[in-house]
Amino acid sequence: MAGHTVTRAQLSEAVYQEVGLSRNESAELVESVIAEISGALERGEMVKISSFGSFAVRQKGQRIGRNPKTGQEVPISPRRVLVFRASHALKSQINSNLAEAPKQSETPKAKASSR
Repeated sequence: MAGHTVTRAQLSEAVYQEVGLSRNESAELVESVIAEISGALERGEMVKISSFGSFAVRQKGQRIGRNPKTGQEVPISPRRVLVFRASHALKSQINSNLAEAPKQSETPKAKASSR
């Protein structure tokens, strides 16, 4: 993992650079897209973004869980959870970079000893 997080401000800056809208218009565009996605998910609708993936809300029923320290049974209340499924195009794009990048777990010493 690279340990880098993409923020709304960075998305707005990317829209500003690529599309040529003003910085304020770019920020408003990013906010409106996020608001539309959030609203659709709140209503229980699925959101599909071509070549990226789909977001959906799944209903989880009540179940019994256990406290790992004490082993005591605890009821877990029903809730809605957000799930994301990456598209095949996104998965392929992410995995194509693996073949080009060297493995992080291999150190120069480990490479030498494996020869």
